[in-house]
Amino acid sequence: MSSTTQARGASPVDFGTFGDYGDFRPKQPQQGTRSGEFVRADYPFRGRITADGSSGYRAEPGRYHLYISWACPWANRTAIVRDLLGLQRVISLSAVDPVRDGRGWAFRDGDGYGLDPVNGFALLREAYAATEPGYAGHVSVPVLWDRKTGRIVSNNFPDITIDLETEFGQWAHAGYDLYPRRLRPQIDELNDLVYATVNNGVYRSGFATTQEAYHHAVTRLFQTLDELEHRLAAGRYLFGDQVTEADVRLYVTLARFDAVYYSHFKCNLRRISDYPNLWGYARDLYALPAFGNNTRFDQIKRHYYMTHPQLNPSRIVPDGPLLDWDAPSGREQLAERRRAGRFAPAE
Repeated sequence: MSSTTQARGASPVDFGTFGDYGDFRPKQPQQGTRSGEFVRADYPFRGRITADGSSGYRAEPGRYHLYISWACPWANRTAIVRDLLGLQRVISLSAVDPVRDGRGWAFRDGDGYGLDPVNGFALLREAYAATEPGYAGHVSVPVLWDRKTGRIVSNNFPDITIDLETEFGQWAHAGYDLYPRRLRPQIDELNDLVYATVNNGVYRSGFATTQEAYHHAVTRLFQTLDELEHRLAAGRYLFGDQVTEADVRLYVTLARFDAVYYSHFKCNLRRISDYPNLWGYARDLYALPAFGNNTRFDQIKRHYYMTHPQLNPSRIVPDGPLLDWDAPSGREQLAERRRAGRFAPAE
């Protein structure tokens, strides 16, 4: 038996033996980027699921499995969408250990995560090697796994939730239409802005290696947050009174902001709790079981503070901040005022 594995799952996290997970950012600045700017790794597996199977992957109950980390915002949103749509019995899900050493994401028994129930892998990179032998690139979550072909369908997080929302309608309950056709152009436009400046903007701030790159990223981040604060003054959610894909994408960053990004990534011009509308909006979403039950603050904090030694060499996880996520948001009143004709839809 390999020294990296046990009979059940991976051996414990061991930074002394295995080091820290590799840095797959380009060693030289890419064309069009600033010196010191963080560049996100590629997500090479980009299969799509379709209701009719024309893509090669037909939407079917019991066929697909999501490997996630509760700590990762990109993976977290797949779990939220799965629950909002009531697809828990259609698509299975399991979580890896939030703390990773040089071997990357691993399956271990723990509080809120566990062993691989599908393939018995010890390390998530085994799923990548099974799909592309000799794979040596970035190993990320979420991973959408196909039991039928024994390979990864996709690790490209923007596509996965869209496919859940549009191709599994036969099994999804009708409570939410997260990607309504009439709003798709506006949702896509807002998602592009939020991804560039907020979702990825916190990473571009935190992982910048020059003052110029950091200043540019953090300035754009807070410009967008200011715009979103204004937008949310006139609507309960980003597109009026209905939760959409855009809300899921923004929420996962807001949920991590004060606990991690504000200090760990130096995104400290303001906290989300300093924004009345954004903070109320985040709590309003958190009150929905699909959001709140899938938000694991302990795992979020342990992942970030323990696995970025260049930012936190001590690996000490802070006790705070103390935030009352269960406090009433009062956002329901915006929907009532909208229905009374006092606001126009925020579209």
